[in-house]
Amino acid sequence: MQLAAIFFALAALGGLTMAGIRLSGTPRPPTWLALGHGAIAATGLLTLIYAAATQPLPTVALAALGCFVLAAAGGVTIFLLFHLKEKPLPIPLVLGHGAIALTAFVLLLLGIFQ
Repeated sequence: MQLAAIFFALAALGGLTMAGIRLSGTPRPPTWLALGHGAIAATGLLTLIYAAATQPLPTVALAALGCFVLAAAGGVTIFLLFHLKEKPLPIPLVLGHGAIALTAFVLLLLGIFQ
């Protein structure tokens, strides 16, 4: 779980950077940043799935896993439907994606430190 938290923290840095870019008026962040953010977040998700498959996790960590899956689905949707089509990213979707991911990250930290 700790390794997953490190990956998610790194992904969050990229996500905050991209949200800042979008909120500053730029229609979408650079593709390299979006792909890097997604790759690091996917690595965190796979690491957490592996942890859940190989050891008992606290219920709160399993809730975090579910939230991270929802956040990943939102991120993929934003990337495929808007970023790749070079459309401006909808700010409500960007903020919703970030809010779900932040909730998941807090739940994961609670699971680690309980």
